[in-house]
Amino acid sequence: MKQIVSLAISGALLSAFLTGCVAPQETSGGPGDTNPGAQTAWSAEIRRTQDGIPHIRATDWGSLGFGFGYAQAQDNLCTLADGFVTYRGERSAWFGPDARPTSTATFGQPRNIDADFFFRLVGDQAAVERYRQAQPAELRSLIDGFANGYDRYLADLNAGNFPNAHAACRGKPWVGKISADDIYRRLIAANLAGGSVRFLTPIAIAHPPKTAAAASETTLESLRFPIGESAGIGSNALAFGAPITRDKRSILFGNPHWFWRGPDRFYQAQLTIPGQVNVAGVSFLGVPLIVLGFNENIAWTHTVSSARRFGIFQLTLDPADPTRYLVDGQSEAMTPVPLTVRARRTDGTDETVSRTLYRTRFGPVVDLSPMAQGLGWSAQRAYALADVNIDNARAFQNFFAWDQARSLADFMAIQKRYAAMPWTNTFAIGRGDARVWFADIGPIPNVPDALAEACTTPAGRAFAGRVPGVPFLDGSKSACAWRVDAASVQPGALPLEQLPNTLRGDYVGNFNDSFWLTNANAPMSGYPRIAGATRVEQSLRTRYGHLLAARLQRERGGVTREALESAVLETHSMSERLYRKPLLDAVCTVDEAAGPLHEACEVLRNWNGTADIDARGANLWDEFWQRATRLAPERLFESGFDPDKPLATPAGFNTGNPAVVQDLRQALGGAALALNLNGFALDSRRGEILYTTRNGTRVPLYGGCDEAGYFAVVCARRPLDTKGYPMDISGQGDSYVQVVTFGENGVEADTMLSHSESDDPASPHSGDATRAFAAKRWSRFPFTEQSIDSDPAVTRVVVSSTRDGAANAPAR
Repeated sequence: MKQIVSLAISGALLSAFLTGCVAPQETSGGPGDTNPGAQTAWSAEIRRTQDGIPHIRATDWGSLGFGFGYAQAQDNLCTLADGFVTYRGERSAWFGPDARPTSTATFGQPRNIDADFFFRLVGDQAAVERYRQAQPAELRSLIDGFANGYDRYLADLNAGNFPNAHAACRGKPWVGKISADDIYRRLIAANLAGGSVRFLTPIAIAHPPKTAAAASETTLESLRFPIGESAGIGSNALAFGAPITRDKRSILFGNPHWFWRGPDRFYQAQLTIPGQVNVAGVSFLGVPLIVLGFNENIAWTHTVSSARRFGIFQLTLDPADPTRYLVDGQSEAMTPVPLTVRARRTDGTDETVSRTLYRTRFGPVVDLSPMAQGLGWSAQRAYALADVNIDNARAFQNFFAWDQARSLADFMAIQKRYAAMPWTNTFAIGRGDARVWFADIGPIPNVPDALAEACTTPAGRAFAGRVPGVPFLDGSKSACAWRVDAASVQPGALPLEQLPNTLRGDYVGNFNDSFWLTNANAPMSGYPRIAGATRVEQSLRTRYGHLLAARLQRERGGVTREALESAVLETHSMSERLYRKPLLDAVCTVDEAAGPLHEACEVLRNWNGTADIDARGANLWDEFWQRATRLAPERLFESGFDPDKPLATPAGFNTGNPAVVQDLRQALGGAALALNLNGFALDSRRGEILYTTRNGTRVPLYGGCDEAGYFAVVCARRPLDTKGYPMDISGQGDSYVQVVTFGENGVEADTMLSHSESDDPASPHSGDATRAFAAKRWSRFPFTEQSIDSDPAVTRVVVSSTRDGAANAPAR
């Protein structure tokens, strides 16, 4: 079915929208909302192909943003609106101070009141203006257009054009128009995801001590979770150079393990201005750029870097005033930041809540006492969080340039010029280029090993034992500040020559361990420790990934895209490959034939070793693995990690120790009991427990969690209960998956979007791509005009902001 629908908003409707659709509060006022001389008329064509992927075409940057903002709002209005409320620091006003976001994100699921104070602090008007002024004029136009496209869709919705859409939020007072400022706040939040936002609550609750109590001894016994980490967030990436592929063309595979719900979800699209830009891939919701994908000349992907983008400074306080600290013996005042937010009481009335947060020369004061005893703000000591990305407004300039890159050499030069990737590794290939590129080139604190050795405090050394790699320095000495190097793009960041990167002809891969084994045959070294650890134990997924790369290279004639596309969706786990047989040999003996573990042993013996939808045994294995790995590694494994055999160690269960055998028996028994108590058979199929719900219907899924060494990661991030492992609340894992090569006719990209384009149940695109992902069905991306026009599902609309004509509803 092919349709062309023209959308033009009438002057009366535009006026009503601008005056009547704003929520009754100060949502987006302030400097920068108006831009004298800015574009005021936009027009874009939105063509949708299979699974609802929008291909947006315009003749200028503002119009391109307008179409992109319209399409994202059409598919995900409720989530976008909720996100903009978050970034403005207004959650408490609408949803109450003690409630939490319904979906997890890079900033977690904090109490609304804490989120409000944090985002008011980091996304104030001064920060918005810094971001705005740092962007080129074309990118500012794209952002302006995006905000206006979102507003235009909202106007059409409020005019009744989409009667069944967005029932969860339609007409709610918190769903109002936005401005470009809201987009800049969203960009700031994305940029800080590797640092400050992971410390949202510790920053938001930090306050001076009420009494002059002595500081307690620092101990990390009460450390409740890894500080500054988000469990499960990561990615898989592989790139094979032309010399080792069968058709002598480089191949790129990318698979971010990311959120399936919430404001940080990926959104797939193509953006085109003829003669200027033609790029496809994904953005985050609310971001008007492609941040991972391909154009006619290059393809790239990312994995989350293990390098630290933040550090902690221990402050020695002025004995006379806990809001002053000493640097080289001189007292320096913290900068108080008084903030007030509106909060809705349970009885529906409003109150105002005020806090004063404090900034230092290093960054905001942070209260880590809920995580570790002795790391709070006392009369003697406080701690400040330094985030290298606070001063990095270049990341989206970098993406903007990459979207238009003309070759792999151009792509690499852009990355080196901006050194702006805020918290990710980068992999890329180029059309007609035999090489593959890996780089962790972005802002990393300039903390040489010698500086860390000289300036780490005793508390910092204890901290490093639990959270390695974070610079934890003495803030009382100016000599302990991050180094400033004239060769660095950004003061306080490592210079380019100290940032890991490599250009090769065979392969590069990363699975969220450090740069060390980017190529398992040629380990990288010689970089500062803060850039990533070397000669340390690798994750099970890293070990799997490199063994998979080796297997593909052994294919007769070289690596093929067909073999790669099949291999990356296999559902074996490294834990099963290494440890199922040792478990069976130790626990499932002849003596167990009539014992309490007999059924569990039979299930694991008969299991095919996969976590495919119909596999019987994966559920039992994963519950066992969770319990077994609670044992200390030095007790559990027969042989420990050997840095000279990083892909082969640790190995074996320590079954020579009868106590360990008993522990394994208890772990397997506990796994069986957990399944039974929650109503699942020990041989239940994977898809009975692991699933997502779309339009009231369960879609069975495959894969598993990173901790068990699955390469295909589909992880509910919640304990087993009677519902199983549903992906519909905090699920993470395979998200946007792509395999890209360049043929004689240009880019050839096969893609999947596991969670689908829309989270509106009324949309036909809220589950179509999910069902394709569940079926392991790759789709060739229609990139050219001919392939778009010939797509059997193509529809077309033209959206514009002209003041004449009627507002017609496009087909959904």
